Amino acid sequence: MAHNDTPTLKNWLSLLLLIFLWGTSFMFTAVSLESFSPLAIVSLRVLIAAIILTLFMYAKGWRLPVEPLAWGVFLLLGLAGNLLPFFLISTGQKDISSGITGLLMAFMPLATMILAHYFVSGESLNRFKIFGFLLGITGVAIVLWPSLVGVHSNLLSGLLILLATFSYAINAILVRRLPSYNPVVTAAGMTIVSSIAVVPLWLWQDLPWQQSYSLKATLSMLWLGVGPTAYGTIILFSVIATAGPTFLSYINYVIPVVAYFTGALLLGEVIEWHSLAAMLLIILGIALTRKRVAD
Repeated sequence: MAHNDTPTLKNWLSLLLLIFLWGTSFMFTAVSLESFSPLAIVSLRVLIAAIILTLFMYAKGWRLPVEPLAWGVFLLLGLAGNLLPFFLISTGQKDISSGITGLLMAFMPLATMILAHYFVSGESLNRFKIFGFLLGITGVAIVLWPSLVGVHSNLLSGLLILLATFSYAINAILVRRLPSYNPVVTAAGMTIVSSIAVVPLWLWQDLPWQQSYSLKATLSMLWLGVGPTAYGTIILFSVIATAGPTFLSYINYVIPVVAYFTGALLLGEVIEWHSLAAMLLIILGIALTRKRVAD
């Protein structure tokens, strides 16, 4: 499908909705962790999304492929794009605020840029990308510095969040290198294989029927599966198809801001000057990497 040279009002509204869905997902994860384990959050997110995306796919007249190669692709993408990052983020957020998590996740496009240099043709590093990466990593260091010098260190949790950014980056590279299928079919296949892999482990490990869950945490957990995971995926592919990936990249500048301030405003998380400085450095780093080098 051809991309619009000038994004439409619908494109902008879809982008804003996607920013809201993904920017607030860290806040809803923090609330869900009040009653649910990280393994439960991962399992329910992919299970709910698998049901919704599969129904949406069949309603559109699309079908799941039957060849083993396709399901091998779905397995790899589900691992790198769902299971691993969802678990790392949920585990890291047990000791790190939703706002700080959002700031650290902003490192993802920079991690993708580094991996693309080695694994994607035509994506070589240049002086702007290198300097942008250095700005971004400086911002990350500022975020993590209190963990290094504080009495109660949460450095490991911060590193888990950073590992999640690299998992998403690996997923982005795999999407470009592996055989491609209809995007919604791919998303449905990813969440289906992810559910098959993790839900039995969750049922065996947590015995969820024996647990008690607060209404607030349950509603947050349901929303994570319906909103950011399922509906967000549908919006994502719609925006890419109609406005292109460059237009979509604008979310990288805004999501960390939304994540940081929703955590502060709605969960009472502390706003700290060094975190604001780190946010600015990471966003400036992302912006600098997009500057073109003259031939």
